Amino acid sequence: MLPLSPPALIMQPLLHKLVGLSLLLMLAACQSARVDHTAAASQPPVAKKVPSTREYHGQLLHDDYLWLKDEGYPEVDDPDILGYLEAENRWFEQQMAPLQPAVDILFEEMKDRIEPEQEAVPWEDGDYSYRWRFVEGSEYRLWERRPLVGGRYVTILDESLEAQGHEFFSLSALAISPDGRRLAWSADFEGAERSTLFVDELDSGRRIDDGLTAVDGELVWGADNRSLYYTPVEEEGWYRLRVKSHIVGSSPAEDREVFYNPDRSLSLSISRSQSRQYLFIFLADSGSSEQRILRLDNPDQPPLLVSPLREGVYYELDHGNGQFYIRSNDQHVNFRIATAPEQTPGPQYWQTLLPPSDEVYYQQLALFDDFIAVEEMSEGLKRIRIREHSGRQFHVAFPETVYTASLGNNPQMAADVLRINYESMVTPGSVYDYRPADSSLTLRQRQQVPSGYDGNAYVSERLWTTARDGTRVPVTLVYARDTPRDGSAPLFLYGYGAYGIAMNPWFSTTRLSLLNRGVIFAIAHVRGGDEMGYQWYLDGKLEKRNNTFNDFVDVARDLVARNYTRPGHIAINGGSAGGELIGAAVLQAPQQWAAAILEVPFLDILNTMLDESLPLTPPEWNEWGNPILDAKAYQLIQGYSPYDNITARDYPPMLVMGGIKDPRVTYWEPAKWTAKMRALKTDDNPLLMNINMGTGHQGLSGRYNRLYEVAQAYAFALSHLGVQVR
Repeated sequence: MLPLSPPALIMQPLLHKLVGLSLLLMLAACQSARVDHTAAASQPPVAKKVPSTREYHGQLLHDDYLWLKDEGYPEVDDPDILGYLEAENRWFEQQMAPLQPAVDILFEEMKDRIEPEQEAVPWEDGDYSYRWRFVEGSEYRLWERRPLVGGRYVTILDESLEAQGHEFFSLSALAISPDGRRLAWSADFEGAERSTLFVDELDSGRRIDDGLTAVDGELVWGADNRSLYYTPVEEEGWYRLRVKSHIVGSSPAEDREVFYNPDRSLSLSISRSQSRQYLFIFLADSGSSEQRILRLDNPDQPPLLVSPLREGVYYELDHGNGQFYIRSNDQHVNFRIATAPEQTPGPQYWQTLLPPSDEVYYQQLALFDDFIAVEEMSEGLKRIRIREHSGRQFHVAFPETVYTASLGNNPQMAADVLRINYESMVTPGSVYDYRPADSSLTLRQRQQVPSGYDGNAYVSERLWTTARDGTRVPVTLVYARDTPRDGSAPLFLYGYGAYGIAMNPWFSTTRLSLLNRGVIFAIAHVRGGDEMGYQWYLDGKLEKRNNTFNDFVDVARDLVARNYTRPGHIAINGGSAGGELIGAAVLQAPQQWAAAILEVPFLDILNTMLDESLPLTPPEWNEWGNPILDAKAYQLIQGYSPYDNITARDYPPMLVMGGIKDPRVTYWEPAKWTAKMRALKTDDNPLLMNINMGTGHQGLSGRYNRLYEVAQAYAFALSHLGVQVR
């Protein structure tokens, strides 16, 4: 599988009002059966109220905006719903118009910091050297290769060509057949996370389209160069319940079912071992997993289950050097690394290679003929451990104290160098080759900033905030060296805190538009991620979910106490589950924020977890709880779900962004939040919502298109931080 490392996003994962309502308008809206699309331009849209009452565990759940969920979803064609969304989008455009000069300036700044022509450091795989590159002006990549014995690079896939005629395009997977003659690739053309699969004959240029139009973004070639393993997306939703084998050139109706799992609460994925000998079939929820293995040269055998699902036990395998390598938390919350013989991979045969530790959290492996590389977290920072097969161990040394080092593209086990990705808040993204034999570190590439960049002009810090329960929470900051530290500087605070996903320090060229205007940028590494180990994740989920929100607010208050900024001079931002975090922070400490930016925000948690018809709800119960069956979970979620806790009070300016095709955070979550917030808030602060009618969870596609949404968000934030853009 070729690596699909996307261009650096400005806000990871993803990224991601001006006139208050009069009482008269709110009352009129309550009585109306439809949205008033003809309202005066000076007034924001008012969503109708349709009272809805349901009973769970003896409690009544009232919801005036449940109607915003189209009953025909994922098709959205209800005229009232579309009318309301379109009215909000028009209001957004109208109220953003005064900021258009600032948006344009920021957008051009951000574009000027992107290399017009970029290319990846080439990597060897089989008989070829591969790379991707951008040509000047292109939104998408060219994928190329050339023979190792010599010759020129030849294009094997032109994303820009494939994206023509589509409002959205996202490459999902690329996989070269074992003999190097075929390219299998899939792409999402709508943002709905349903990909179409194609196979290109690389010698002749002939394309084979067998009509596979709803597949997940994972492809594994069989050893025969004819069969492709994939996971179809079920017709009724986004469930992945099956693994199938497709013979290139045949009808999908003839595809063989390799595996079927009827349990919708488990997420299904496939991958190939580092040795290229095995297909891995992986089932998991957010706390438990099981894995099956299938030899790619013996596909007729049924997949072998390594160890059945056990609650709270998570493990994953790789294969190389004639044995299996296992990462598992079966003995310790921070995992261990073990090995097992190829013929007996079961847990009774696991032998510890790297013992677990209270201080070190093992995250990822890369296997080589002479050593293994381990990506690990310690004290909130990611680093690389090398273990040679002789038993010698050491870490790759870097000069900075606050940085992110991660495993790069390492497709071949026979290599004697390890490719590493490196960046910090002040050091642009870099690619190194590390040679364990002599500990040499060679810089292969560093991100260039065409408009100019001097890392010495900026300062990065790591601080520790003591949260209200006594827990130490890491905080990473970056700011221009001449930014005052007397409490006068505005601050932009970012957070996520869910699913065990760490917000490691990363470099961002778009962020420079804030730093160069005297804004301090901070990341709150709150509980719910895994920055401080796997327990850090466990301490931010289920019954401990409020820790995440409290950490974020406590970080903000601590930064005020340390004179980095002052109350009411902080813009906050998060996307998806990070949008939930921002919604909770808005409710907990509204006076603390100058502005809040919520990208594809997960705000209507209770209603979503009560709706098992939604494809992503059953797999999420382990993360949030199942309020359908568990009264305690119902009460807990109801107590913190941002949408359910909006009350009549003043709130800060807010920008809410979503996508109508989003299968993860459905469009009605930001829509319901906006509708209810607009009806209840007592201030005149801006409340703007933009629902992109052509994209999903990822937002706009293309390296420049994405920047425009960032420029809008930054212009909004800066305007409320009192920072002029000129």
